[in-house]
Amino acid sequence: MSNTTRYLRIFIGLSILVCCGALMIFSAAFLYISPKLPSVEALKDTQLQTPLRIYSADGKLLGEFGEKRRSPISIHEVPALFIDAFLAAEDDHFYTHHGVDISGLLRAASQLITSGSIQSGGSTITMQVAKNYFLSQERTFTRKFTEIFLAIEIERALSKGDILELYLNKIFLGNHAYGIEAAAQVYYGKPIKELNLAQMAMIAGLPKAPSAYNPVANPSRAKVRRNWILGRMLSLGYIDADDYKTAMLEPISAKAYGTKLDVDAPYVSEMVRLNMLKRYGRSAYEDGYTVITTVNSNLQETANKALVDGVIEYDTRHGYRGPERQWTIPAEFTPEKRQSLSKKLEEIGNIGPWYPALVLSVEEKSASILLAGELQTTLEWEHGLAKTIRYISEDRVSYAAETASELLSVGDVIRVKMSDTTPRHWMLSQLPKVQGALVSLEADSGAILSLVGGYNYQKSAFNRVTQAERQPGSNFKPFIYTAALDNGFTPASIINDAPIVFDDDALGNTWRPSNDNGRFNGPMRLRQALYQSRNLVSIRVLRELGIRRAINYVDRFGFDTSKLPHDLSLALGSHSLTPLDVVTGYAVFANGGFKISPYVIDRIMDRDGNTVYRADPEIACRECGEEDTDAIDNIEAETLDDIIYADDNALKPRLAKRVLSEDVAFLIDSILQDVITRGTGRKARVLERSDAAGKTGTTNGPTDAWFSGYSGGIVTSTWAGFDQNLNLGRREYGGSIALPIWIDYMREALKDHPERHLKQPDNIISVRIDPDTGNLAHPGQSNAIFEYFRTDNAPSENFNQPSNPYGPGSNDPIEIF
Repeated sequence: MSNTTRYLRIFIGLSILVCCGALMIFSAAFLYISPKLPSVEALKDTQLQTPLRIYSADGKLLGEFGEKRRSPISIHEVPALFIDAFLAAEDDHFYTHHGVDISGLLRAASQLITSGSIQSGGSTITMQVAKNYFLSQERTFTRKFTEIFLAIEIERALSKGDILELYLNKIFLGNHAYGIEAAAQVYYGKPIKELNLAQMAMIAGLPKAPSAYNPVANPSRAKVRRNWILGRMLSLGYIDADDYKTAMLEPISAKAYGTKLDVDAPYVSEMVRLNMLKRYGRSAYEDGYTVITTVNSNLQETANKALVDGVIEYDTRHGYRGPERQWTIPAEFTPEKRQSLSKKLEEIGNIGPWYPALVLSVEEKSASILLAGELQTTLEWEHGLAKTIRYISEDRVSYAAETASELLSVGDVIRVKMSDTTPRHWMLSQLPKVQGALVSLEADSGAILSLVGGYNYQKSAFNRVTQAERQPGSNFKPFIYTAALDNGFTPASIINDAPIVFDDDALGNTWRPSNDNGRFNGPMRLRQALYQSRNLVSIRVLRELGIRRAINYVDRFGFDTSKLPHDLSLALGSHSLTPLDVVTGYAVFANGGFKISPYVIDRIMDRDGNTVYRADPEIACRECGEEDTDAIDNIEAETLDDIIYADDNALKPRLAKRVLSEDVAFLIDSILQDVITRGTGRKARVLERSDAAGKTGTTNGPTDAWFSGYSGGIVTSTWAGFDQNLNLGRREYGGSIALPIWIDYMREALKDHPERHLKQPDNIISVRIDPDTGNLAHPGQSNAIFEYFRTDNAPSENFNQPSNPYGPGSNDPIEIF
């Protein structure tokens, strides 16, 4: 027997022994591990961690929350070329093996023998599914055997398409992206169906090492990996030579995209997030909940713009305050220095429409500036510097600058914004210090249509609509006047607008309240007093009404009466309320006397689209009687189209409680309309709405400016002020800051809403009166006016106002000086 034959027999024998040994080891492993294998059937009902998503009422994405960004996708929605890219990168024998690729395992074994450690797992896509769904990431022989056995079971239980779908939705692809659809959004800002071949190959290269091949963090290594996959696709016949060449020439276009939202509504999204966290705990971020809010996307965008424009308008008229900081510009301005300074500007970052810029040079009528991205441009006199005034104090500004050097110096770090009127021109600007808030409700239901808690969430996440408790000032007066109308006063009641002095320990010894303009008009009708916002009249009305009675009365508007002051300053809105508190109270005026509760979550759906919560608001029904619980079925659909749903499980709306009688609601609505037509809210006449009503509010300082009003079934409150309670300026009022924001918003909000007037109740009549006395007018009196009265207290021929000019029936002495 030759040596060759002997060695061949030895080799064959050893091979048989090795195979037998391997078979014994494999069998032993199977007997040991198989009883512990999880049920593959669980994969059929697997629940992937999916983030919380928040949408507007019209289906626009407002927010997304969750540690893992994932958008599960059906295998039928995945482009075939994308699947080919993953097969080329991970498992080109996927459609021919039964869960385990023997050649891959042998290759991994040889690497183990030659290197002494596990270099690669030889894993198929099916084995990766087994690992990702059932196993840990540790590299041990026990886990590897378990992975193999599970893969075989998975192949028996599921189709190849099902396995691929599980794999493509589960894999981690870096930057918090789990699954291919999320990766497409994270790296390219678009869905996978819009990716080109090079981008698909880039994503397909990520599962092996998401950090090492991250195209944002390591573009050069990612490109090498991408090109290798393209080469594999060519060699496997997945693409042709032309496709290969085109894709190889593609630059690295990936960058870190945040969640692409359709509408900027961060304050709304945060309110919903907190609510969901309270309801479901941490699972709110992982269980794929979808929240549909009551917010109208168009109105939300309108509110955003109205508030930003409002604070910019205030900020501009109070002057330019100077640069945010000063940098030293090197004498030798090399490209490297330019790049370094541009990088620093990028780190500062833009806030909303305000971009940081560095002043490089200043000419007489222009300035050269550098922006992030090494963009160098010019601030031109006509487009951003002319007529600019400088801030001296909240009450004083300089004359308009005549040269650019009066405003800017080399090295100034400033803010610029793109011109609204002249495209591609930058304008000198600054981050406003003043803040603002806007909240708008559907008056009949309380559904929040839009909400802005500050002019920029990035600048400040503090929600001033729900968290900022500020003095409402005269914005609170309508509630006191309503109490008066329900307790004997009429719109024609005569009250003296004259100076008064109170010695009251609760108010700090001697208190001398005054009107905003410092003037006094003498005796005047209650209607006049409200639309002219006369402080002294309001105090006298409250004094006659009684503080305890007034506080008990305003409780029906939803205010926390435990926080209201038990003194006469209540008439001037000296207490603190949030804009949400105020707008909820005004909704009672807007809907004809019903108490509603504001809400923002319309419904919540689970990952399968099942509704797990639906709002059940109480609805104002002016057509319903006190006991007519079925009449709501007959309300016009237009009133309830956002509340009643067409499906079989729709809730039948509940009736809101009437808290104002029809006659009182009609009277106060009539007076609040006069605030617009002839009072402190006259600017709102530009809307040309005869049903518009509301009230301004300005506090001492002034530190707070308000306007709350309604029209067409929409009620909106706006507020402006400094978070630090600084003075706004002695010429600033609710009518100069808050009202313009309200007008800009309501102009758009009311486009599709017809005028809506309260029906005149049967017990309300219109009577001609003497405007000076409030008594019945004499026949032929030339200056007579019409006024509304309830039939039981309308003036008659023998009617005379009480001799006491401070209110009906009042006998309390008041010091006059």
